[in-house]
Amino acid sequence: MSYRYKIATIFLLGFFIDCINIFMSAIALPDIAQVFSTSQSMVAWVANGYILGLVLIMPISLWLAGRFGNQKLLCFSMLLFSISALLCGLSDSIYSLIFWRFIQGISGGLLIPVGQALVFALFPNKERHRISTMIMTVALIAPAFSPALGGMIIDSLSWRWVFYANLPFSLLAAALAWLWINNSERQRREKPDVFGLLLVTVSLLLLLLSFSLYNDYHNLSLAIGSLFFSAIIFAFYIKYAQKCAAPILNFQLLRNSNLRNAFIVYYAVPGVFTGVNLLNIFNLQTNLHFNAGQTGMFMLLYAAGALVSMVSGGYLYHHIGKKRLFFIGILLHSIGIALLFTVSSRIDLIQLIIAYLLMGAGGGIAANTAQISSLLDFSGKDLLQGSVLWNINRQVAFSVGTVVLISIFSLVSTQSDLLRYQYTFFIAAILSLLSLIFILREKSA
Repeated sequence: MSYRYKIATIFLLGFFIDCINIFMSAIALPDIAQVFSTSQSMVAWVANGYILGLVLIMPISLWLAGRFGNQKLLCFSMLLFSISALLCGLSDSIYSLIFWRFIQGISGGLLIPVGQALVFALFPNKERHRISTMIMTVALIAPAFSPALGGMIIDSLSWRWVFYANLPFSLLAAALAWLWINNSERQRREKPDVFGLLLVTVSLLLLLLSFSLYNDYHNLSLAIGSLFFSAIIFAFYIKYAQKCAAPILNFQLLRNSNLRNAFIVYYAVPGVFTGVNLLNIFNLQTNLHFNAGQTGMFMLLYAAGALVSMVSGGYLYHHIGKKRLFFIGILLHSIGIALLFTVSSRIDLIQLIIAYLLMGAGGGIAANTAQISSLLDFSGKDLLQGSVLWNINRQVAFSVGTVVLISIFSLVSTQSDLLRYQYTFFIAAILSLLSLIFILREKSA
């Protein structure tokens, strides 16, 4: 195996671990909520804590790689990931679980941008669609199989083993990083803007807290206050970053239409789907009486739809064009979500099957197109900054999609709990479709 494919293997393994962390743990959330007697909104922080850790560390990961070397950084990050995964499984309260998920996010966030930057540097632009398709194959297939596996683990053992199951993969990634990555010398890179990093992290934390303050404590004034301060801090960061020589997150890169559209699509498709999937996990187990294993199996259908998209993704991108692929993908994805509105009992199995197939096919087309096009116009320093910005956005989209849809679910008022889920899914389908307004405005295909 050539050196560049060894690096790609390590990155894809780390990316796989990141993906299964979000979706395998999601299937365990109903059991975690029951064990710790907590709400959907609070248990969502099991995912949010992980994402906050990623956001905190990703922007300085490239600087850390230059200071300590790629080999040591990636190896030790996976060892820390293994320790935190073990402690997640041993947690005796929802708060300790959230804390160790935060640490797990910090360790996982070291591998993703460094690994992607290394891989993209080794694959020239003409070959980048190949590695981008491999990345999106992992991003869509791993989450599809992990809930089914996680559900079987939960039914056979307990939710704690969902976290223990990470250990073989993270330890393997640590070993491969030590054995395969060249022991490069330290590189001098600009010292990261810690103040800017704190501004971005606090802004995101306040944004997520605003939804929790409303959903868990029904305190509208505190929720609005938290949202207001989040916006103020983010606006202050934008002004601050314009004057900063090396901003921690270069949002000026969003002037590039390819990256900007990729951002929008990720909120509209993977972001919305993450929220829909979390709510439907609760819906399937609470209202339709599927067990965890059966609930996880529906994601295999999502995988089947996504697989078709992955096989044809690179070919279609060059022959149909980005804009048409976005339109087709978002439309199919939205129709699949809308079909969940029609599911009211276990006998509506056909609608469930078609819904997950369509969400998988549409999600695969849209997300793969976004991955291929997002960093296509960048190189050098802009590529490194774009990689960090893109990967942070990918994680934040998952978290924002979840808290927004949980809030919509909380706002929907009906006598039937099942109807609340159905109406929320219908609204989610509309939100996904709205992204087409921005995509179709682009002049170039």
